[in-house]
Amino acid sequence: MNPAYLVFEIRRALRDPKFLLFELSLPVALFLLESHLFGRDDVGPAYLMGSLAAFGAFRAAFDTGARTAVERGAGWQRQLRLTPLTRGGYLAAKGAVGMLTALPPIAGVAAAAAVLSGVRLPAGGWAAAVLGLWAGAVPFALLGLLVGQLATPQNVQAYQGGLLLVLAFAGGLFIPAASFPAALATVAKALPTYWLAEIAHGAAGGDVRTGTAVLVLGLYSLVLAAAVAVRFRRDAGRP
Repeated sequence: MNPAYLVFEIRRALRDPKFLLFELSLPVALFLLESHLFGRDDVGPAYLMGSLAAFGAFRAAFDTGARTAVERGAGWQRQLRLTPLTRGGYLAAKGAVGMLTALPPIAGVAAAAAVLSGVRLPAGGWAAAVLGLWAGAVPFALLGLLVGQLATPQNVQAYQGGLLLVLAFAGGLFIPAASFPAALATVAKALPTYWLAEIAHGAAGGDVRTGTAVLVLGLYSLVLAAAVAVRFRRDAGRP
């Protein structure tokens, strides 16, 4: 990875505070709303914290990568090919920025859960939840990059919106997958968003197969990384 280019990309991200604020505020607001409505039922605040922190991490990492569609449309990637920056360096920097933007929503939801909803975990539990979710956001940063290489500036929002809804709702981030019909619950367990939330649920004390979650997210990461590399190589070969 090229450190200078990485710093450049981080500065670009920080120059858009509205984007970063929206990525942080929406999952926090959803957590406060759902914990007020459902936090006293079978679904407690700690469970909701895991689900909505996962939503925030997945959404931020995914949206950041998908924004590369605008750069492609403007010819920015073609300009970078004239510089010493390698393809791998470009993609690694973009992925790193996606991971960076995934951290504030996780921390924001966790802080709201602790301060406003009375969620109490041991220090190890908080660390496992926050760091586990952050590490688990890797496949979503890669998915965003893949969408950014496939979409155009005109249709990227349709890609983003459609995938966001499917992965969030069908993955059980807004409604617990345990309450789904059997067929839909099976679909949920095939999605990476379900397993991302399960990492946080396990850290909060739930009976969760964390090893399975790590395996599933790792496999998604490998497949998506290969797809991004192949697509970027093909795109670079076009005139």
